[in-house]
Order: sequence, then C-alpha cells, then structure tokens
Amino acid sequence: MAAGYAEWTRDELASKPLERALLAAFAELAAADGGGLPVADVGCGTGRVTAHLHGLGLGLHVFGIDLSPQMLAEARKDHPGLRFEEGSMLGLSLPDASLGGILAWYSTIHVPDEELPRVFAEFRRVLAPGAPVQLGFQVGDEPLRLTEAWGREVSLVFHRRQPERVAELLRAAGLEVRSVVWRERETDGPFPERTPQGFVLARRPIVSGGCEDGDIGTAD
Repeated sequence: MAAGYAEWTRDELASKPLERALLAAFAELAAADGGGLPVADVGCGTGRVTAHLHGLGLGLHVFGIDLSPQMLAEARKDHPGLRFEEGSMLGLSLPDASLGGILAWYSTIHVPDEELPRVFAEFRRVLAPGAPVQLGFQVGDEPLRLTEAWGREVSLVFHRRQPERVAELLRAAGLEVRSVVWRERETDGPFPERTPQGFVLARRPIVSGGCEDGDIGTAD
C-alpha cells in the first residue's frame, strides 16, 4: 500500500496550516538548540515531512528512519537528495546524544502502549541535551483497527492516546515537556479527520554543573 499512501498524502501539509506552524516551531528549536547535529524524522514513511523540514531553509541536516522498506523506497524515489534509513524506534542504531532533534509525526501511533516507555527512553538516549522532540498523534482512548486500505486487505492498528498521558510518559523517560496542544478534528477539506489531534513538544534537559535540569544531587 506504500505507493497509494504516498500519492494520497503527497499534498496533505498544504491544507494544514496549524501542522505547518508546529513543524516550523520544532525546526527553529532544533536549529537553535540542537548543536548543529542531525535531526531524525523517526517513522518517516514516504518522507514527505522529512522533505518539508529540509525545505524550510534553516540548514537542518534532516534524515528519515522507517521500519518499512516499501515506504522507504517511495521516500527515496520522491526525495532522492535526502537520506533515508531502515530502522525501528524500539532500538535506534544511533550513538548516545547524537541527534539535534527528533520528529515522530504520527508514527508512535503504531507502537503498542506497553512499548511506548521503551521508545521514549530511546528518544532521550539519542537526543543531545537541549534538543527537542515533537510528536503528533490521534487523540482518543480506544485503538482504531483497519482491515482494508487503498483496495488492499490489511491488519493495521492505530493507537489513539490522550495528550496528557503522552506527556506523562515523556516525563517518566526523563524528558522535559514544553507544550501540549489539543486540536478538534477537522470535518471538511481534502483530509477530514476521524478524531481530534494531539501534539506534544519536549526536549532532553540541558546539562548544568554535571547534572541535567531536574536532576537532584545527593550530598556525601
């Protein structure tokens, strides 16, 4: 279904000014606080948002990571000048503190609840101190299960979550939450939504005096 998905989503961002604004804010923070390190679009799919970040003109070294070889094939075809790698957010093949930012744009929706703390721990591990992480996801309490998409039989689960719960899990992983945005669903336009949308921005705390922000030192 990768080719059909690529075609369907190709111009999606053009009709979503709020999402473009959130992505622009994330990109500015990564450029300012990421220490010039690469920025990873984790769960990049067909690479459309990776390319959008690259095209903002902020000098970000953006690359994509995805689990699906077919999605990556579409990304490389549509955006041949960008780097795309196969990988899993459950275990990123990246050194500690090597990223100046992480975007997880509607990609953690495919991660089961019990695995989400592991994902956020990985995000913290690979982020440099001060570097931001931006998540986008559907809001809800029950998962959506699809058995057909783009004319094909599929078995897809989309995990919907409450923004404050996502924020709690990020904090538990040692990340500092900077903003939580909740948006009502759009019922018109070319891309109507089934649910409200949630966006959470966080960062790895900045090291200060040998401790990260929020760490508590102990006396001898």
